[in-house]
Amino acid sequence: QVQLVESGGGLVQAGGSLRLSCAASGSIFSINAMGWYRQAPGKQRELVATITSGGSTNYADSVKGRFTISRDNAKNTVYLQMNSLKPEDTAVYYCAATVTRVYYSDYVTDDYWGQGTQVTVSS
Repeated sequence: QVQLVESGGGLVQAGGSLRLSCAASGSIFSINAMGWYRQAPGKQRELVATITSGGSTNYADSVKGRFTISRDNAKNTVYLQMNSLKPEDTAVYYCAATVTRVYYSDYVTDDYWGQGTQVTVSS
């Protein structure tokens, strides 16, 4: 199986910065896209940013210019650098990854999610 473990959340004042990390482990053959999503109380989960194995990135309009996603393929880790944080960025942030693993003699590709990490931005 595959596990995603996030770290780096916390409480920060508006205008501050946080860096989230997410490390994937387990029976991994390759990791395709990785990304960050967030869910605020009473709202649906939304995409924050994604990055392909080749490094192509995609951002939600609300975070463009403030957040930067990156990954270290050797460490199976994705990062989210969050600058100029706003109270509306407060949410639980989830890491996601599309992972190919070897299952007996087959390759199986599935989406995996982390447990989430709380980010709270005070005004």
